[in-house]
Amino acid sequence: MATETPLTVPVRRSRPSADTETAAGTAAPRKRRPRNDLWLALAFIAPAAIGFALFLLWPTIRGIYLSFTSYNLLTPPVFTGLQNYERLVQDSIFWHSMAVTVEYVLLNIGFQTVLALFIAVMMHRLTKSTFVRGIVLAPYLVSNVVAALIWLWILDTQLGIGNEVLSALGIGRIPFLQSDVWGIPTIAFINVWRNVGYTALLIFAGLQALPEQVYEAARIDGASEWKMFWRITVPLLRPILSLVLIITTIGSFQVFDTVAVTTQGGPANATNVVQNYIYNLAFGRFQFGYASAVSVALLIVLSVITFIQYRLSRSGESDLD
Repeated sequence: MATETPLTVPVRRSRPSADTETAAGTAAPRKRRPRNDLWLALAFIAPAAIGFALFLLWPTIRGIYLSFTSYNLLTPPVFTGLQNYERLVQDSIFWHSMAVTVEYVLLNIGFQTVLALFIAVMMHRLTKSTFVRGIVLAPYLVSNVVAALIWLWILDTQLGIGNEVLSALGIGRIPFLQSDVWGIPTIAFINVWRNVGYTALLIFAGLQALPEQVYEAARIDGASEWKMFWRITVPLLRPILSLVLIITTIGSFQVFDTVAVTTQGGPANATNVVQNYIYNLAFGRFQFGYASAVSVALLIVLSVITFIQYRLSRSGESDLD
């Protein structure tokens, strides 16, 4: 009788697992932990945050506190409650200064925005040269004080080259900065000349982001350049124009350098804007408490105007969305 030989089944040897290799002495690769950049970010933000706290936040808080006090810089402030604000309501010079400031703001914003939009569209349509942009921006690189001094000499009634030209043309000399009629329009013109290039470049940057396909479709439909400007360019530029209006409004209400150099608020308070009035109260009469109250009132006016502008212009929306 034959004997049966047992079948031998081949055994497949498996590779040692990671745990086995680790146990055997081979180190397993570690997963890299995500890098925490919080402290690096705080280090970069710290200088700007410290500057903001020291030169903006703290002076604002202290100014609000001083607006409820009587303070002349030589003695400690004395709390007086709402006395400064009651005086503010009855102060005819303050309301006159506010009216003068509003007149300046309307002239400055109106002419500057229209002229800047025209310059930006011309640069976008005709040339995108960096040299042209530099020329347009050149007046903005001049400080307010220097620009005011230059135009003070040009528009001088007796020796200014501007009045010399007007006299040669037979128009006669005009007291631009010595007249209660021409004072505010002249100051507005000086600041328009200085700031229009910067505003135009802001609008030009917005024009660069507009899709060219929209204009090509409009040309195929037979739209003229004028129609494309009003039906395409202006609606699509709404966020940029809203930003420009908010920036120019805040800057216009804070006008001071040009007035201080050219007219000092005269003649007869005809150019006495709010910032000049605050300066005279604080450093001319040493009424720092009341000057702070006027500053807080101006802050409230700017906040309300900015909020209204933002809501009415819908600056957070775009027709490109």
